[in-house]
Amino acid sequence: EKTGEDRYMGPYHYIVRQIDGDYAHLLRTDTAEGEEILVARALLPDEIDEGTHLVWEDLCYRIEL
Repeated sequence: EKTGEDRYMGPYHYIVRQIDGDYAHLLRTDTAEGEEILVARALLPDEIDEGTHLVWEDLCYRIEL
C-alpha cells in the first residue's frame, strides 16, 4: 500500500464525461465526492472518447482496460 508522498502519484480513476475541443472533462470515480477536472487533450491518450475509463498514475493518463 502506498503511503506518504507516493499516494499523491495515484492511481486515480476517471471517466471521460465530455470532450470539449482541446479539453476533456474527467469525473473521478474512485471517491464518493466525484470531483470533476478539466484536462488538456494533449495530456490524454489519443484514443479517448466520451465514456472512456482512465487511470492517472505517476503523472500519466492511460486507458483502463
